[in-house]
Amino acid sequence: MDILNNLEEFTRRYQGGRKWQRCVEAIHNIDNIRPGVAHSIGDSLSYRLTTDTTTDALFLGHRRYFDVHYYLQGAQKIEFAPKAQLQVVECYRDETDREFLKGCGNTVEVHEGQMVICDIDEAYRFISDGAVKKVVLRVTVEDGYFHNK
Repeated sequence: MDILNNLEEFTRRYQGGRKWQRCVEAIHNIDNIRPGVAHSIGDSLSYRLTTDTTTDALFLGHRRYFDVHYYLQGAQKIEFAPKAQLQVVECYRDETDREFLKGCGNTVEVHEGQMVICDIDEAYRFISDGAVKKVVLRVTVEDGYFHNK
């Protein structure tokens, strides 16, 4: 799990690659989207605005997409662990790019302005003490792109 202090740090670190540039483009478009409505930019990115107040019971893992969370308001704890250290509860499904696991991991707290990139080798769960507003981006792990995109 990679925690960045702000959007500028993300832009500096991930300046190469169209998919990372599309993340910044999506974040700059958040004033034009409604909460809960999914949007996409090209073939490598989908995003939505959420107001989250739930705590996940299980860890969530992906294989084809990174999750990037950009916090606009509030703070949230995230528990994360390598998938190899967790027990599978629901096997991976290619249709949803999800698998659910249980166990224990390390906990960090993130807040307004920070960004979190969830690696595909890890699983995570969000722990909410209050309302949080964030942009959730799903970014492909593939480095290649279609030439017409």
